[in-house]
Amino acid sequence: MKRKISMGERSYAYAKACGIIGKSFIGKRIRNLEHVSRLSELDRMVFPSGYRDLPEKELLVDLEERIIGRAVNSIISIVDCFSKPPEILLLLLRSYEYADLKSAIFSIQEKEKTPPAYTDLGRFQTVRFNAWPDIKAMTGGTEFAFLLKEKSILEGEQGDAALESILDLHYYKALWRSLMALPHKDRRITERILADEISLKNSCWALRLRTYYGMSADETKSHLIDIPLKGKKHSLAYEAIRCLEFHLNDLSEWSSWRWKEFLNSASDIRHWKADPRHFQNAASRYLYRLAKKHFHLHPFSLDSIFCFIKLKQFEEDILTSGIEGLGIGMSSRDILSMLEVES
Repeated sequence: MKRKISMGERSYAYAKACGIIGKSFIGKRIRNLEHVSRLSELDRMVFPSGYRDLPEKELLVDLEERIIGRAVNSIISIVDCFSKPPEILLLLLRSYEYADLKSAIFSIQEKEKTPPAYTDLGRFQTVRFNAWPDIKAMTGGTEFAFLLKEKSILEGEQGDAALESILDLHYYKALWRSLMALPHKDRRITERILADEISLKNSCWALRLRTYYGMSADETKSHLIDIPLKGKKHSLAYEAIRCLEFHLNDLSEWSSWRWKEFLNSASDIRHWKADPRHFQNAASRYLYRLAKKHFHLHPFSLDSIFCFIKLKQFEEDILTSGIEGLGIGMSSRDILSMLEVES
């Protein structure tokens, strides 16, 4: 039996989410970032009452951590509106834990002396990052305990892509199951956006693995998130599998592909090559537009909360990209232009 969430909790969560979005660098407020030329200016803009007086080199790392923490705290404040938060909201929050676990394991493989930073999820944290570098102590008794049986992956014998793909597959399968457990009226928009997100992630993976790792089609298939769609012929890996047939340097072969509009354009068709980074940025903008469009359309459904989380994570991506760009001397306008961010 699917548990009903009270209208009071829904209304409170939505109202609070609207207040947070109103103060976020979403929509027209993104353009405020065009006038920033230094990290210290960005710090004052994002944290007007809590900025830090640090040298630029130290500020770069510190500011990025605070911006991620800012996004996480906003998400937690909405998840906490529910007496018993739906599993899908917990998993969306814990996407940070998945990312941090990847970093922690990579640092162990590289035999680093100090543990990498991680995002504190408070009572929603399951991995014991303070036990680093003992993976068993970190993950024992959690949903990640299955990794202990994957010795070759943990030791890096299969490469970085193996760890990323096994955790991504675990995460998105859990996320999809939690989505299907919701009443249909609570997941109509979420189902569409999440399906597109997984399809796009698979396609981006296919491009990355072929471009950066030189993997064959068969090797690439083993890294995809292959989730079947109920009542439909194709899975969410279909578009990624299909694009494995296309040559990376022949744009004409991609003309009938569903996601062709997210590929880089050709200034000279003779020298065109598919660019995974461009595709990833274009896919991110598309998902942002979907979330922005649907945030207010179903105000008291979980769809609106899903869209809120996606909007906060998009804002986080824009701000952290801004930090990285300013850190290497780029102007804010160039950074926004490169990302092709729209208000």
